[in-house]
Amino acid sequence: MIIASAARHRLPAIYPYPFFGSSGGLISYGPDTIDQYRRAASYVDRILNGEKAGDLPVQAPTKYDLVINLNTAKALGLELPTTLLARADEVIE
Repeated sequence: MIIASAARHRLPAIYPYPFFGSSGGLISYGPDTIDQYRRAASYVDRILNGEKAGDLPVQAPTKYDLVINLNTAKALGLELPTTLLARADEVIE
């Protein structure tokens, strides 16, 4: 709904999670959720092996993904710099 609304009003938008880019959003930049689940699994293992959850440090995401949807950019009439495209983890054409 958010992506459709931005498209209807021809608004370029940046979204917080990579799946927004593959769903039609222009650009998404956010934490890699799969990496977060992998890291959470190690915490579950540590807790099941007797460590107290309160003793474990809070972890921030360490890997972020930049996804650019060129189809959406073209529909909005935008030309994105090649330097931005080179930095992207995924470019959807």
